[in-house]
Amino acid sequence: MRQLYESQRVMRNMRRSAMQRGVVAIIDVGTFKVACLMLRFDGRERRSEVDGVSSMAGQSAFRVVGAACTQSRGVRLGEIETMNETERAIRTAVQSAQKMARVRADHAIACFSGATPRSFGLTGTVNLTDIEVTEHDLARVLAACEVPDEAAEAEVLHAQPVNFALDYRTGLSDPRGQMGKRLACDMHLLAVDPDPVRNLVHCIKRCDMELSGIASSAYASGLSCLVEDERELGAACVDMGGGVTSISVFMKKHMIYADSVPIGGDYVSQDIAMGLKIPATTAERIKTFSGGVVAIGKDDRQMISLADGSGDREKDDRVVSRSELIGIIRPRIEEILEEVRKRLDIAGFEQLPSQQIVLTGGASLITGLQDLAPRILGNQVRIGMPLRVRGLPQAASGPAFSSSVGLCLFAAHPQDEWWDFQSPTELRARKPLSRAVRWVRENW
Repeated sequence: MRQLYESQRVMRNMRRSAMQRGVVAIIDVGTFKVACLMLRFDGRERRSEVDGVSSMAGQSAFRVVGAACTQSRGVRLGEIETMNETERAIRTAVQSAQKMARVRADHAIACFSGATPRSFGLTGTVNLTDIEVTEHDLARVLAACEVPDEAAEAEVLHAQPVNFALDYRTGLSDPRGQMGKRLACDMHLLAVDPDPVRNLVHCIKRCDMELSGIASSAYASGLSCLVEDERELGAACVDMGGGVTSISVFMKKHMIYADSVPIGGDYVSQDIAMGLKIPATTAERIKTFSGGVVAIGKDDRQMISLADGSGDREKDDRVVSRSELIGIIRPRIEEILEEVRKRLDIAGFEQLPSQQIVLTGGASLITGLQDLAPRILGNQVRIGMPLRVRGLPQAASGPAFSSSVGLCLFAAHPQDEWWDFQSPTELRARKPLSRAVRWVRENW
C-alpha cells in the first residue's frame, strides 16, 4: 500500500507543476471514443483547502481552450486490449486538441471505466493526544483505518474520509479545531486491478506525455452531473458508456460506493447488427437516429431503411419497422438497468435519505429511456447533463462527455488531496470489514 500511495503523491506533484506552467490535457479513454480537453489554468485564486469542497470548487480556476474526440480503438470493456491502436487514437485526439488550443501539453490526467472497481468501507479510531483535533490527529485516524486483504495488492484510485465522529458527535465533515477525546473516521476506498492501470500509464507515456493523475470515470461523471443537493442527501450517477456502465453513489458530498456493469451501448449496436444482419456502422447509425425503447402505435408503420451504401440493390432496398427495431434494443437496455438495480441494492442505496438516480453517458440519449428507467430503478430518475465550464464547446456539452467534464473538476481540486497528510504509520492489510455504506445506516 505504501508504494501505491507514494505513486499517487508523485503524480500529484507532477500535476501541481503542470498547473503552474498553465496547461494540462484531460483524456477520457473509453470503449467507444477517446476525448481530450486542453485546460489552461489562469492563476486565479482557487478555493482554500480550509473552506471545504463544493460542486463548483475549482471551476473558475481553468478554461477549456481545446477539445477533440476520435473513435476509440483497441479498448474493450474500458480496458486497453491493443496498445498500438489505443496509442494511435489517443495521439489523434491529443494532437487535434493541441492544434485547436495552439499550445502543447506535456502532462495529462486520464480517466477510464474498466479494471473491475471495488469499494471498501474502512473505519479507524484513535485517542487524541491533545484536547483539540489537529492535522496530526487526522493523519493518525486515517492511518488507523483497516485495509482489507483484497485491497492490499490492488491499485487505489480514490481514498476519502466520508464521516468523522468526535466522542458522541457524528456526521462531522472536518473536525479540525474541535475539542474531544476520541476521534473516529469512516473512509471509502476505491481499488481496481493494477494491470489495466499500468497499461494506461504506459500508453500515455508512449504518446510522449506524463500521466499526472488518474481517476475513475464513475467518480468523474458524478462530479459533473450531480447537483450539490443530490450529492449532499444521497444520489447515484449511472454513466451508460459504450462498453461499460459505471455506477457511483454519493452522500455528504463524497463518493461512498462505486461499481460497474460490463455492458454498454456497443452491445445494443451489436444486437442490431446481428438481428438485422447489417454492418456495425449501419447498426450504430440506425440506433442513434431511429432507436428507442418505448413503442407507440405509429411505430408499426414507420419504416427504416437498412441501406449501407454497398451498391447491392437487394440489400439497399431492405427496410424494418421501428417497432421491430425497438424489440431488439429494449431487452438489452432492460438488462443493463436490471444489473444496475442489483448493484444499488447490494450497496444499500435504499437506506439513503434521497434516492435520486441520474443517468448520463452516450447510451442515456436513447429515446424513451427516461420513461423506461423509472419502472426498473425507481421513480426518482432523470437524465443528467454535465456541468457547464468555461470555454467548453457546445459539441462537448452532452451526456457523452460527462466523465471528461468531471475530470476537469477533479484536476482543478481533487478531494483526495484534501486529506493527504503524512501519516505517522503506514496502512497495514488486515481482515475485511463491512461494505462501503455501512456507516450510512448507522449514522443517518
